[in-house]
Amino acid sequence: MSPRRSVVETGRTRAAIVARGVAVASVEGLEGLTIGRLAADLGMSKSGLLGHFGSKEALQLEVVDAAAAIFTREVADRATGTAPGLPRLRALCAAWVSYLEREVFPGGCFFIAAAAEFDDRAGPVRDAVAGLTALWERDLRIHVRLAVAAGDLPAGTDPDQVVFELGGVLMALNYGLRLRRDPGAPARARRALDQLIGTGPTVAARAGRAAPAARPPAA
Repeated sequence: MSPRRSVVETGRTRAAIVARGVAVASVEGLEGLTIGRLAADLGMSKSGLLGHFGSKEALQLEVVDAAAAIFTREVADRATGTAPGLPRLRALCAAWVSYLEREVFPGGCFFIAAAAEFDDRAGPVRDAVAGLTALWERDLRIHVRLAVAAGDLPAGTDPDQVVFELGGVLMALNYGLRLRRDPGAPARARRALDQLIGTGPTVAARAGRAAPAARPPAA
């Protein structure tokens, strides 16, 4: 085998290990990524699989990176082309709901599961999950601020509060789909998002719309 072919085959094997690792981790958690389990699934020796990464933690970190690339492709990239601000925010949230509804990961949202698994554990894996989550929230916050500046969200809107509530809606959707197997959960999530960031007239316009005047009592 030529050196070039050897490098290509090594890359393919590594990619297959990571892809299987993502699927297993989304259902059983990152701690479910045992070398023995993956080796058996892929028909490899334990030493052969371990040789690609050196440690379980290194494998976990690469799986997290691969999951982030999938999330980017299935959520962030689907909003590409929409205008910054409220249109982009709405598009990102629509893609976010769709990503859960389509079961992109077999175990639901990879990062909600990983956050629950590693929130109280110090170390590189927790840092990686927390860092990627912070980057996603930063991007959402940017578009909330742009929406406020454009007058599409009310002046005084707290971007941190909006992002907090967006995350809450999507966590509730993940719970509804995965634990309760509720087919109505996506529709409820979309209604909640509509109330939070709107899908029709601008939120600012709706917030400033005067309530209809009460009719005087009949004489």
